[in-house]
Amino acid sequence: MNLKQLEYFVAIADEHQITAAAKKLHISQPPLSYELAQLEHELGTTLVRRGPRTATLTDAGKLLYQRATRILALAKATERDVANVGKGMSGTVSLGLASSCSGSVPAERLGELAESFPDIAVELHEGSTDQVLELLEAGEVDVGVVRTPFKSQGLRCRYATKSEHMLAVMPPLFETGTDMEVTLAQLGDKPLIGCRRLESVIRPAFDEEGIAPYVSCLTEDERTACAWARGGLGIALVPETLLPVTDTGECFIKIVRSEALSTRQAVVWKADRYMSPLAERLIKLIGEVS
Repeated sequence: MNLKQLEYFVAIADEHQITAAAKKLHISQPPLSYELAQLEHELGTTLVRRGPRTATLTDAGKLLYQRATRILALAKATERDVANVGKGMSGTVSLGLASSCSGSVPAERLGELAESFPDIAVELHEGSTDQVLELLEAGEVDVGVVRTPFKSQGLRCRYATKSEHMLAVMPPLFETGTDMEVTLAQLGDKPLIGCRRLESVIRPAFDEEGIAPYVSCLTEDERTACAWARGGLGIALVPETLLPVTDTGECFIKIVRSEALSTRQAVVWKADRYMSPLAERLIKLIGEVS
């Protein structure tokens, strides 16, 4: 099994048709069919069910597809890293950005990097904190910007100097509190929407004050929580740096007064991975997220 076979297999899986995959790869169909057959022979199992018009993956094929995409991405990252060693200050650096942190990594900081190193390119991958950490573990990104809580084992971390307040994004139907602030007690009987990953922060904060919160919905992404609040489904609890990059419509925005209900951002990278000069420069530029 080699990288070319995996590349061909992934193309077939993505296109759902051998003919379309051959066009995408700019090769004729017979060599593609031959490489697929060789791969299946080596692995001793059928990977693709060939139909008259479509090609679908077997269970074994689905497993290989998951692994193959990671292997190819890691191979690409390895090629890039080795090239960066030789080139020094040129090449590509890859940044993983948790969506809730996008408001604190302004374009002007990345602009400083481009100004200092005009021959560089920045690849940006957005997702949840968990998704960014998975990309970092797989070697698909060099540096990540994530949000607590997260497991820091095997990582080097540079935390923001200040913790962030959580904000309550309130549709008019559920408005409560003063003009600028709201307490946990005032939120206790309201339907709350939060990010699933932050549930381990939200519930203990309420428990500390003897309040049983009504968490009506948990989402994977804080932006989705805001969207649902905008639709009137409840009050979203989100980090304050999310606000500049999120549409909250006609919702009221209030600071949640609770020392326990807070979070911090962090720049993270793998402790055991070689960091190119570009990656080190990127860490220096965005290392003091606030």
